[in-house]
Amino acid sequence: MMFAVEEINQNSTLLPGVKLGYRILDNCASSYWAQQVALSLVGGDTHSSVGQPVPLLIGTASSTTTIVLSRVLGPLSVPLISHMASCPCLSDRLNFPNVFRTIPSDIYQARAMARLAIRFRWTWMGAVIVNKDYGRLAIQAFQEETQEKGVCLEFIETLLKETIVSDARRVALTIQASTARVILIFCWYTEIKKVFLELAKINVTDRQFLASEAWSTSDDLLHDLDISKVARGVLGVAIRSSTIPGFENYLRGLHPMRRPDDEFLREFWEKEFGCSLGAAQSHAATLFPAKRSSQKGSLPLCSGTESLERVKNRFTDISQLRMSYNVYLAVYAAAHALHNLLSCPDRESSPGNNSFSCSSPKDIKPIELLQHLNKLNFTTPQGEMFYFQGADIPAKYDLVNWQNTPDGSLKLVLIGRVDGFDLHLNESAIQWSTGYNQVPTSVCSESCPPGSRKANRKGEPLCCFDCIQCAEGEISNTTDSLHCELCPHEFWSNAERTACIPRQLDFLSFNETLGITLTTAAVSGAAVTTAVFVVFLYYRQTPMVRANNSELSFLLLLSLKLCFLCSLVFIGRPSVWSCRFQQAAFGISFVLCVSCLLVKTVVVLAVFRSARPGAGALISWFGPGQQRGSVCLFTSIQVIICATWLSLSPPVPQRDLGFQGSTVTLECAMASVVGFSLVLGYIGLLACTSLFLAFLARKLPDNFNEAKLITFSMLIFCAVWIAFVPAYVSSPGKYVVAVEIFAILASSYGLLLCIFAPKCFIILFRPEKNTKKHLMAR
Repeated sequence: MMFAVEEINQNSTLLPGVKLGYRILDNCASSYWAQQVALSLVGGDTHSSVGQPVPLLIGTASSTTTIVLSRVLGPLSVPLISHMASCPCLSDRLNFPNVFRTIPSDIYQARAMARLAIRFRWTWMGAVIVNKDYGRLAIQAFQEETQEKGVCLEFIETLLKETIVSDARRVALTIQASTARVILIFCWYTEIKKVFLELAKINVTDRQFLASEAWSTSDDLLHDLDISKVARGVLGVAIRSSTIPGFENYLRGLHPMRRPDDEFLREFWEKEFGCSLGAAQSHAATLFPAKRSSQKGSLPLCSGTESLERVKNRFTDISQLRMSYNVYLAVYAAAHALHNLLSCPDRESSPGNNSFSCSSPKDIKPIELLQHLNKLNFTTPQGEMFYFQGADIPAKYDLVNWQNTPDGSLKLVLIGRVDGFDLHLNESAIQWSTGYNQVPTSVCSESCPPGSRKANRKGEPLCCFDCIQCAEGEISNTTDSLHCELCPHEFWSNAERTACIPRQLDFLSFNETLGITLTTAAVSGAAVTTAVFVVFLYYRQTPMVRANNSELSFLLLLSLKLCFLCSLVFIGRPSVWSCRFQQAAFGISFVLCVSCLLVKTVVVLAVFRSARPGAGALISWFGPGQQRGSVCLFTSIQVIICATWLSLSPPVPQRDLGFQGSTVTLECAMASVVGFSLVLGYIGLLACTSLFLAFLARKLPDNFNEAKLITFSMLIFCAVWIAFVPAYVSSPGKYVVAVEIFAILASSYGLLLCIFAPKCFIILFRPEKNTKKHLMAR
């Protein structure tokens, strides 16, 4: 960070005329202390040489601490750029609007590892994760990426720092007992080191490990000879590395005498060279009192000739700058955002003309810096395009391989890169755990439980097979069944598809919604018919009721009521007698109704024909007695048809097995289609005759011509029953009964409303028209 700041300050094009400063405070790996030091930085510290508030923070390495700092600094709109906080939760701009980071989200490394598993056809794997969000979210993302690709996890074991000894032993035994040859690990290097030591004790050296970035580049593991046999061949995803020109010379040129205020350098120097810096340590003791007091009298004074030029350790090794490069990018991101803020074009113009607000070096507001970070886009000194996607940067990783060295330790070898969704891998450079160049095989074959069958995946050799549940109506009662068996016709499969059970009987009942609706409609129709009957009975002496034979009107109302009520016989569990009675009641009721209409139509014609000269005997010949006799004759014919049909080949209750499903329909089967056709045909013959005669009488000159009402009612009647035939034939199961009931109710309501509604309206609401003079007016 210090190198990047000094490099930027020496750059004449980036922030010209402006010098960057910084303050470094230790959070002591504690979220509590992180809050304290962050607030002191943002609020300013009068005890420091640089006391003004800082507009931006870089850090911390912990996702948990970053979340805490974001919630503390969010209301102040202070930007926070982390170089190591990789929790996927930080991508949520709604909850963390001020967080940026120069490390990709863990989601992307999990997806990269998933693509490696898919590429090498590792379909049977084990997983070891740290029991924190880092491990849980990573394994969730891995499973989501591979769930459609045939990758299975044999086990998911968890590790916790507080119980690492017992956890490591348990995980090692699980790996030893498993059949998976590839183990996926999302842990910290300290936890996985314990697992490797346990595996070394029980001599498990034939597993291929897939490492996350948290431990894939750990020097402690690479140089530990006790675990080299277990860990050889590790394939891992690592934070991308990059070179920083001039950084090595900068590191080796560091000296405490030239940086007297650098507490971190002074501590490192005394530890590296084993000497004391003398009087200079008094200032350092204020920062590390316990450690300094114990070393003060035991260390010799430094000679002043000490130098980092020939020192070789992980602090001076810049061959693979990973976390350091993330810090480098974070500083440059802050500098470019500040540069954009301070170099707004046409500062005197209206603010509305600019996309962002502008500021001056002496008055930099954090929210202004935050705005520019959200739209940041620049080229790094290495020539790489850099920009934020929300809180994140594009996913870029290195792919590394742990390979043997002559001295028995392991070395880190770069074998590929991950760039967004692209995976670039040099497979020939990989050294596998087996010691050969051949990719290890890790496949599975779990047993399929009863109720399912095996289904091999086409085109994928040596991969897991799927267990497919048997289809409805099929069962398998053995493990690893290759086929599912069909149930017999009167049986169906249970929910588990393990046994065939008898189908449930299904019929139109009074308890279901459809049955209740139809019952309500039938009872309502009967009630309305009764009400009309009462009205006609009360006004039976009025011309409207007496016209055209009131006796036929009452008989028609009675037949309509029977039509409504006969529909109720179709609802309920079919039995021998209900199947017979429902068709007889239907046929006879409707014939009685249509016969009354036919006779009424004939009466209308006879009355007006008798008005002609020489035709007076016509009405006397077709008097009330003949009218009643005609109704009885027409109805008797239907009674004979029904009696013959029901005695020779009546409908019987029968189970309809043709409809597939867990239910079987109990219905009244027509043993003789001819009988049912004769019943319907006879009703149709009477209806058509009545329609024809009513049509002829529709233009007779009375002011109230009942023939018009009969014509319209019979049109509705015929239309309903013509539509009934195709609907009846095509309806499945119990809906056949519902269609017939609907036709009965529709035609009954049509007759009732068309014939009696106008009469009731005149009787009840227009009594002045209920006179013989008005009715006979032409």
